[in-house]
Amino acid sequence: MTHPIFASDIRFQPYWWDEAPRPSLPEVHLPKAVDVAIMGSGYTGLSAALTLARAGREVMVFDAEDAGWGCSTRNGGQLGPTLHKSLKELTAKYGKPRAVAMFKEAQTAFEYVADLIEAERIECQFRRCGKFMGAHRPGRYEAMARELEVLRREVGFDADMVPRASQHNEVGTDAYYGGQVRHRNASLQPALYHQGLIDRVLSTGARIAAHTPVTAVAREGKGFALTTPRGSMTAREVIVATNGYTGDATRELRRRVIPIGSYIITTEPLAPEVMDRLMPRRRVVSDTRRVVFYYRPSPDGTRIVFGGRVAFSETDPRVSAPRLHHAMTQLFPELKGVKISHSWMGFVAYTFDTLPHIGVRDGIHYAMGYCGTGVPMATYLGHKVALRVLGSPEGATAFDDLPFQTRPLYYGNPWFLAGALMYYRCLDHLAR
Repeated sequence: MTHPIFASDIRFQPYWWDEAPRPSLPEVHLPKAVDVAIMGSGYTGLSAALTLARAGREVMVFDAEDAGWGCSTRNGGQLGPTLHKSLKELTAKYGKPRAVAMFKEAQTAFEYVADLIEAERIECQFRRCGKFMGAHRPGRYEAMARELEVLRREVGFDADMVPRASQHNEVGTDAYYGGQVRHRNASLQPALYHQGLIDRVLSTGARIAAHTPVTAVAREGKGFALTTPRGSMTAREVIVATNGYTGDATRELRRRVIPIGSYIITTEPLAPEVMDRLMPRRRVVSDTRRVVFYYRPSPDGTRIVFGGRVAFSETDPRVSAPRLHHAMTQLFPELKGVKISHSWMGFVAYTFDTLPHIGVRDGIHYAMGYCGTGVPMATYLGHKVALRVLGSPEGATAFDDLPFQTRPLYYGNPWFLAGALMYYRCLDHLAR
C-alpha cells in the first residue's frame, strides 16, 4: 500500500530498531534443568533474570521471537512516576492508606529504573525532560488542578498547572485548554535500554533462548516441566513475563490480561525552527482523553514520534499510519505536508482493574498488566518477582494480594474492545 504521506523509504518497523536492531543471539543449548525458567525476554523477564543470576541462580530466559521483539522495543519511550488510575479512584476502592502506598510505589518504580540506568551505565538516551499533560476539554483542566492539590499533599507529586494562555511555552498547539507539567517524567530510547539489559543479563552467565516458545508448563515433582519445539527441560521455579503477548501455555494468566495494540508513527526530520515552535522544551506529551494520544521528540530532537489508538479493532501499521498522521495534524496543522518515515505497533497489556499485578498462580510466579506504565513498572516488578522467588521479604509491594480478575467468556481475545473504545471516545467527545 502506498499513500502520499509515506516517505519513499518508509519502514514498517519501530524507529528505535534503526539504532538498536533486534540482536541475533546464538542458539543456546537447553540444559536438562535450571533453577529458574523465565517466559518472556522483555523488560520484566530481563530485570528478573538480572536479579536472580546475580544472586547465584541458574537462569534460562525464553522468547518465541527475537529477544525483545514485543512492546519493550516498540513503546514510545515515555516513563513517569504515575499509575493509570488516579489517587481519587484508588482511594474510593482501596482506602486512602493503600491508595497512597500504590502511588508511592509507582514513584519508587520510576526511580528504580533511573538508578538502574545510572548504576549499570546503560546508554539509552535517558533524559528527565518532564511531561506536558494537555487538557482536551476545559473541565479537564480544573479536574487536574484539583487532583494536583491532593497529590502534592499526600505523595509529594511534583507538577505545576499551565493555563491555556501560557501553553505555547510547552507545546505549539491551540488544541488544549491548558495543561499540567509533570517535572519528574522522562524519556529514553526503549530499544537501547532493552539492549543494555540484554548485555547485563548475558554478562552474568544467564542464557536467553530466542525463537524458542514455551508451549506447555506442567507440575513435575517439586518443580515444573517446560515443553518447547527444541525439547523439554525442568525448572524449580517459573516466572511468566509475557505481558501483552501472553499465550495458551499459561491460559489462566492469558484470561487476565487484555492485549491492546498501540500504534506509532515517526515523521521525517523537521527543521530546527519547527521543532522549537511545536515542542519548545522537548518534553514528552500526552492528554486527558481516555483514548489517549502520546507523543515526543525523537532523542536527537529532529522528529516527532506520535502514538495512539486510531481503530476500534487491530489493524495494519500501513492502515493506522495515515490515521495517526491526521490526528497529529489536527494538533499541528503545519505538519500536513510532512511525510512519515516509520509506522509500527505493539501490544500493551491492560487488566480489568487497570492496575499492574504480581503474584503466584498454581505455583507459577508472574508480573504483568502494566496498563501503559510498562517502562518503569515492568523493570521494577521484574526485580520484585525475582526477590519473591529468592524468598526475600523485600519482594513485597503495594500491589500484593490484589484479586487478578477475569470475566466470563473471556479467554484472551478481547472481543469487547471495539465497543469499549467506542464508548470511551463518546465520553471524550462529550466531556466538558
